Amino acid sequence: MKPEEFLQGVSLFQSLSDSDRESLAASLKRRSLKKGEALFRKGDEGSTLYIVKAGSVKIVLPSEMGDEVAAAILSKGDFFGELALLDGMPRSADVIALEPSELLALNRGDFIAFLTGNEGAIVAIFSYLSMQLRRTDELLEDAHFLNIPTRFARRLVELGRKYGSAAEEGGPVEIGLRLTQRDLASIVGTTRESINKELRVLREKGLVNAEGDTLQILDMERLEKRARL
Repeated sequence: MKPEEFLQGVSLFQSLSDSDRESLAASLKRRSLKKGEALFRKGDEGSTLYIVKAGSVKIVLPSEMGDEVAAAILSKGDFFGELALLDGMPRSADVIALEPSELLALNRGDFIAFLTGNEGAIVAIFSYLSMQLRRTDELLEDAHFLNIPTRFARRLVELGRKYGSAAEEGGPVEIGLRLTQRDLASIVGTTRESINKELRVLREKGLVNAEGDTLQILDMERLEKRARL
C-alpha cells in the first residue's frame, strides 16, 4: 500500500484531498522498531509526530521508583507525539514497541505547515487530545475507586474489544497482542505478582486462558460482569 493510501485510513488525514495526502506522504520517513525497543523516553526532545503503520506500541508513564503505567496501546492507524510538536516541550511519556513495528514519522515543520489552514485536521487533533484526556480521567478514576480484579477485568475487556478476534461467533476471543505479565501490570497500574494472581483466578473461573504471552477470553459476558460494565 502506498503511504498516501494508508493515510486515507488515519483519522487525522481523512479530511485532506488526495493531492494533499500525496504531498504530505512525500514528507514521511519510515522508522522500524524491534519488540521492546524504546522509540523515545520521557524528557527527550520532541520534534516528530508518529503514525503506526504496522505492529503496536505502548505509551508508558514511568515513575522515579521504576514503576510504570501504560496510558495507552496504539496500533495500525493510530498516531502520537503531537503534543511536543504543538507546545515545543519535551516528551511527556515513554513509547515502547510491544512487537516489531513500523512507524511513519512527520517532522515539526511539515506538521505545522500541514495544519495551517486545514480546519479538518485541527478538529481531528483536538478530538484526539480530548479523547486522551478522557482516557486519563478514566484511569485515575479506576485507580481510586476500583479494586485490582475489577480494573484488570476492564482492561481485558477493552483489549478484547479492540484487538480480539474469534474463530466463531460466541467462541473464545484471542487478543491479537503478545503481552507479558509486566505489560498487563503496567496497563492495570499494579504489580506483576498481582497480575499473576488474578490470571490464576480468572483461569480457575473459566474466564480466560493464558499461555506464555498468548491470551484468550473464554467468556466475554461473564468477564464484562466482573468488570462492572
